[in-house]
Amino acid sequence: MDVKRLKTENQGIATILAFALIPLSGFATDVYIPSLPTMSRELGVTELQVQLTLGMFLISYGVAQLFVGSLLDSFGRYKIGLISLFVFALASVLIANTSNIYFIYAMRIVHGITVGAIVVSKRAYFIDVFSGDQLKNYLSMFSIIWATAPIIAPFAGGYLQSWFGWQSNFYFLAVFALIILVLELTFSGETIRQKMEFSLRKIAAVYTEMISTSSFTLGIVMLGLSYGMVMIYNMTGPFIIEHHLGHSPIVAGYSSLLLGSAVMLGGFIGKLTINKPFFSKLTVNLGLQFFFLMAMFLSLGFIENLYSLVFFAFIIHACSGYTFNTFFTYCLSKFPKNAGIASGLTGGINYVIVSFLTYAVIAAIPAEDEQNLASSYGILIGLSLLIMLLIFKLDQRKTTSRSEQ
Repeated sequence: MDVKRLKTENQGIATILAFALIPLSGFATDVYIPSLPTMSRELGVTELQVQLTLGMFLISYGVAQLFVGSLLDSFGRYKIGLISLFVFALASVLIANTSNIYFIYAMRIVHGITVGAIVVSKRAYFIDVFSGDQLKNYLSMFSIIWATAPIIAPFAGGYLQSWFGWQSNFYFLAVFALIILVLELTFSGETIRQKMEFSLRKIAAVYTEMISTSSFTLGIVMLGLSYGMVMIYNMTGPFIIEHHLGHSPIVAGYSSLLLGSAVMLGGFIGKLTINKPFFSKLTVNLGLQFFFLMAMFLSLGFIENLYSLVFFAFIIHACSGYTFNTFFTYCLSKFPKNAGIASGLTGGINYVIVSFLTYAVIAAIPAEDEQNLASSYGILIGLSLLIMLLIFKLDQRKTTSRSEQ
């Protein structure tokens, strides 16, 4: 059966729809962040159990991306994307109508798998349709567009929580997905030019080539560490603000909005400096991040309130947004002939790192106060400095070997 192809006259609208779906993973986590304390109370579960709903999503989202790229390269983007949007909307409605935390876990796993398929297909869309400087420009916009979720979602979620309860956040996700589904059916279509033969041997060879490229895999590790700092706050910040500092879910939502804008700011600066020397700009960025982390620790001796927490987190998140933008653009443009697999591996390994690392950190350092948040940041920043040093040494070794040949 013939698949509906993307029409040239609809390319502009289809590109807008693709950009609208890029931040879906952020919406699926950030919209109910202000509701985490309320969910814990109303569902009768612990803070760690309700935080695990985020972890379940991140793990399944990451693992799904590892495999969905090969399916998208073999069977196309369009139909898989449409089915995933519908299933995502259905799972959202089911979450809003249950009080069983284990059923919510199951539906969040479904969320992760479907969002993985949607987001990877839309990243691949840009590589299918665009090339050259235009493609590079669009790829550098991904982290900026993605950062709209941490800005808009917690802000909207805080008000939805206060007005209608935590379930309204998931109805919001369902309505959003269904609206995009209708628009996709109307304006979008298949974009892949030549499908890859679905051969496990050939697919395994492509995966092996990508993973064995050290600059690619270490770049993904840097993505995981930079986004991990954002997720550490997302999973602990509302509890610190609402329980330790005594503020409302709306205040927690506004704080998340501000910190989401920090990630976007970092992405914008990354886009503006896209042609600057790679190691120089990242050295300055990580140096600033480390400096403000030390300042955060020192400030705890004489001040600890909402303003100090948000101020230092803002700087650290802006630096994380810069790192994420720089490495995301680099990793996605590394293997243009296998865009689906490259996109899936980049996102998948990133989220697997984020999910396991952040859950391990918050389990070891609970969401109690600014001191614990600073300690959590410190672990990830320290690891980032070590990985960047390793990348720099590998680059120097490669440069030396080339000059000797």
